[in-house]
Amino acid sequence: MRGSRGKPKLAKEQTTQVVALCCLLTMGGLALAGPSGVLAWSENNRLLKQREHELQVLIAERDELRNRVALLDPNHVDPDIAGELVRRNLNVVHPDEMVMLLDK
Repeated sequence: MRGSRGKPKLAKEQTTQVVALCCLLTMGGLALAGPSGVLAWSENNRLLKQREHELQVLIAERDELRNRVALLDPNHVDPDIAGELVRRNLNVVHPDEMVMLLDK
């Protein structure tokens, strides 16, 4: 009789240990191959460098647009920018100018 009482307790302990082992293996697998794991680290670094490059391009474009907006200030418009916009939008040229079309 004594041996039969210990078996349910032993089975319960083994079940608890198996569940704990499965949890640890799952956490270890996620730490290794998960979305923020060791294997994804190089991909994340590559994406970071790509996005930093895109950010630098966008910052340069923003600065260029900011400069054009400053040149088009209604209180003191830059004559070169105004002439460029008039020629581009209205197709206006001076009689002494020659227009050369360039293929893009």
